[in-house]
Amino acid sequence: MSTTRPYSPGDRGPEPSGASGASEGGTPTAGVPAGAAAPSVPSGAAGGTQDTGGPQARRLRLQGESGVVPLARDFARQALYAWGWLPAAGADQRAAAEDVLLVVSELVTNACLHAEGPDELFLACDNKVIRVEVSDRGSGQPAPRTPHRAGRPGGHGMFIVQRLCLDWGVVRPAGRPGKTVWAELGAPG
Repeated sequence: MSTTRPYSPGDRGPEPSGASGASEGGTPTAGVPAGAAAPSVPSGAAGGTQDTGGPQARRLRLQGESGVVPLARDFARQALYAWGWLPAAGADQRAAAEDVLLVVSELVTNACLHAEGPDELFLACDNKVIRVEVSDRGSGQPAPRTPHRAGRPGGHGMFIVQRLCLDWGVVRPAGRPGKTVWAELGAPG
């Protein structure tokens, strides 16, 4: 497996100046199983929630479904309600929830446009961070368009993800095609 970062997905490590995990070389990550979530975030049952008083997780199978972007967005919205991010108590919380929904939409749309469609959406939340993962069978490497041109149509998805997220990257499972694009957003303050 490889990632856009030289360390495991759950370890945000030092940030390169002006970057958010986009353009570093794909180096193998030792000690993390292929397709693993952040080490501190347990996976829930398929389509369900795991509530152990700590991190919570939800998983949605998207492979073969139609209308996956609104489906994924609705699923994420339901998770945000279950985790107390919605209904928003204030502007900061509302903005944080909208950012999560936008990132889900962008990652699922990218899987539709540049891979063979998304296989699965995984969401995990603890007190400080929400993690979004979209798995697909594509071989491409997502990256923000550089240089970014606001007036140019298309190609803004990963730029948006980079701007809204604390960190993001790509994990490739060993021995099989595909990838998981993950992104982490901070909880409202």
